[in-house]
Amino acid sequence: MQIDLPYVYEDLDRHGNVRIYFWRGKGHSKVRIREQPGTKAFRDAYDAAAALDTLKREPTPEQAAGIASNSTVTLPKPGTYRWLCARYMAECADYLRNDLQTRKTRKQILEATYDEPIAPDSSDTFANMPLEYLSLKALYVLRDRKLDLPGAGNNRVKALRQVFKWAVAPNVQIVKVNLARDIKLFETEGDGFHTWTIEEVRAFAKRHPLGTKAHLALGLLLFTGVRRSDVVLLGRQMIRDGWLHFTEKKHGRRKPKARQLPVLPALRHIVDHSPAGNLTFLVTEYDRPFTGNGFGNKMRDWCDQAGLPQCSAHGLRKAGATIAADNGATEHQLMAIFGWESPKQAALYTRKANRRKLAGAGMAFIDLGDLDGIEDVDDPNSEDEA
Repeated sequence: MQIDLPYVYEDLDRHGNVRIYFWRGKGHSKVRIREQPGTKAFRDAYDAAAALDTLKREPTPEQAAGIASNSTVTLPKPGTYRWLCARYMAECADYLRNDLQTRKTRKQILEATYDEPIAPDSSDTFANMPLEYLSLKALYVLRDRKLDLPGAGNNRVKALRQVFKWAVAPNVQIVKVNLARDIKLFETEGDGFHTWTIEEVRAFAKRHPLGTKAHLALGLLLFTGVRRSDVVLLGRQMIRDGWLHFTEKKHGRRKPKARQLPVLPALRHIVDHSPAGNLTFLVTEYDRPFTGNGFGNKMRDWCDQAGLPQCSAHGLRKAGATIAADNGATEHQLMAIFGWESPKQAALYTRKANRRKLAGAGMAFIDLGDLDGIEDVDDPNSEDEA
């Protein structure tokens, strides 16, 4: 029978038997479909094949050496957890509209859950777990496997929430209930990346003085408050009439956010006395723009050279928010500076600043002055010793 579906390809084996493949064409791997055409099982297998990333890529060094030469694409079994995740990554518009790095990170998070055993000492993994057996308890197992890494565990939960949010949508309806919505996040200690202190900023500047690339990076991060994915894109052509105009890279494909920030005199001074590239301020030793990860690694080296292993690029963004809040910036002003959509993030900084001010003012109420003779104050609730 004729199969009226895109990318379906038929050929004959040496015995004259018809073989059916899903094949997007040159540069892609073929995926064998063994089910009978016209059946629901065939359509499920086709949908599973369509959800796979079949693009051929350059072999890894191990593959080139023959260590891992198997390039066969494994078809996820229809109706399983892996099949659901694969379809999400192939079909979900919100996922596909994310930038490449966001998609890559979420893909890695989801694929890392496939080989997790469904129970201790079990040979069965989540990859082939039928969706009808996937429960809230089972999803908690995936979260709890990262008990020692609560941040990674929470990232798993967030990725699962996106998968199930898509799967219950009216136009999809693969599952009836968004189980992941009810998974609680781990409570994490602290607030993530270390926030630089003024002393640490000065120590970095002393080790990397004005005129160095590291000092330029310090100034750009501290006096703009941008993320590292944005700081590597900033250049002189973005400065107009004393303002820096740029579009955030985060969610840039899905929800572009134009930003304008005044160029502070301190930053203007640093930019005017620092080496910079043509289109971006920060360039590598080969005069090419940094990638976000590449710059993060370079910043790591610069911090280590300054004796600041606890510091990072993101910590400078937090330092800027802390300084602004301590100096009286409101939540909405912080939102405008740092590009936050919700006052929730800004409130973290204003609460800390307000708490410090209130504590400073409130301490006067317990100021006892001169403590001389305080031991002689009679306690009306004490009993005389015999």
